[in-house]
Amino acid sequence: MTIKLDDVAKLAGVSKTTVSRVLNNRGYLSEETKKKVNKAMKELNYQPNAVARQLFRKKTNLVGLIFPTVDNPFFGELVAELEPRLFKAGFKVFIGNSMNDPEKEKAYLRELISNQVDGLIVGAHNYNIDEYMNTNLPIVAIDRIINKDIPVISSDNYQGGKLATELLIKRGAKFIVITDGPLSLQTPAHKRRQAYQDVMKAHGLEPRTFLINFSWSIEKKKRSIEKMFQKFPTMDGVFATNDIDAAMVWQTAEELGIEVPADLKIIGYDSAHSTRLLLPKLTTIEQPISAMAEAAVHTLLQRISGENIICEQVLPVRVWHGRSV
Repeated sequence: MTIKLDDVAKLAGVSKTTVSRVLNNRGYLSEETKKKVNKAMKELNYQPNAVARQLFRKKTNLVGLIFPTVDNPFFGELVAELEPRLFKAGFKVFIGNSMNDPEKEKAYLRELISNQVDGLIVGAHNYNIDEYMNTNLPIVAIDRIINKDIPVISSDNYQGGKLATELLIKRGAKFIVITDGPLSLQTPAHKRRQAYQDVMKAHGLEPRTFLINFSWSIEKKKRSIEKMFQKFPTMDGVFATNDIDAAMVWQTAEELGIEVPADLKIIGYDSAHSTRLLLPKLTTIEQPISAMAEAAVHTLLQRISGENIICEQVLPVRVWHGRSV
């Protein structure tokens, strides 16, 4: 009697699809499910054939993108750069807008895996999501550390932080505050703050960090920035680690009658096209968004093809000179 995939599924109490996923190490699977299927295969002495192994190795030509919000100019432009490159390579795109909600990110991740996408490019800001650890799916991360097996594409965050802080000091600022996101977030972007601290200490100045959570609403961020002005009434420089925060700092300064850059010098980070169009006077650190998208797509295609890849790619940044410093 020939033991079939259906027999294993029946004994394990799972679907035929689940057995195939276990065989091919594909998709999200709990450890309990894996144990049940492997136990059933052992009891039945099931020998998987080539057809069974290929059942879930069909290429779908679909790629999933998961980002915190396309409402942010940086992520919006990044998605706009990724999609046409993937389309040119023969892939259609599913976009998951996680809104910085870990449960929503998990839901998107499970849905994308169940739809058998060929790969994922992720930049969402949640962490400790087990689903990323339990899939054999090719994944590339942008400015986010997931685990040592998933390659990371980022700009030179340390150099960016160094350029920003040195420019503020060069223009005469001494009481400089940096805004940064939650310290628990696993991202190379924290190197911006590290560079700021190193440069400040090298010049004999005291580093001061003001935390603004990336996931907060605009209203909550605005209230927080108002508190920053109350906490540091003599600050004469702000290094905002993203352009949205920089814009809100500038707006709050104007409402308080503080002149930029005469009384307060501000520098942001990201320099998306839309930001430069709407805020041409904002001095900011320009991330190479197009080059980051190109590197991410190239790396993902290499992973899908089973080629060797570079685990970390760091791309150069530069200053976009406006009039806020």
